[in-house]
Amino acid sequence: MAYIDFAQPLLAVGDGIALSVVRDRIKATATGFSPTEWQIVQLARGDGLASLREPGLWGRIKTMVFGPQPHFRLASTRLEALRRLAVEGWHNGFAVRPSAITDFRDAGFSEGQLELLLSAITAARHSIKGTVA
Repeated sequence: MAYIDFAQPLLAVGDGIALSVVRDRIKATATGFSPTEWQIVQLARGDGLASLREPGLWGRIKTMVFGPQPHFRLASTRLEALRRLAVEGWHNGFAVRPSAITDFRDAGFSEGQLELLLSAITAARHSIKGTVA
């Protein structure tokens, strides 16, 4: 069954956007996530909740003493919103912060993708623990 989220702005081909871009965005929305996005979700499994916080005083002191540390932020704001929600999902299941959901939606993801993401993460968490949901 097809679903069109009318809350999301529609793309106009006459606005200089290539038809292939429109097709790819529609396909990604209809199927869930692209392979790259699923890879981000899998990589977020190893990230800790500390990767969601901005560096504080202790982080700045460690940088001065030990030099620059690797940071967890992705260059793409869309993929970073996905990573941040996935990290919370891996650690907290469906109990994610509303601000993370808002950032996820603002990055262009749909409500269906939100449900798919959290359901997939929850199923994977249960299969890892060896329990049945």
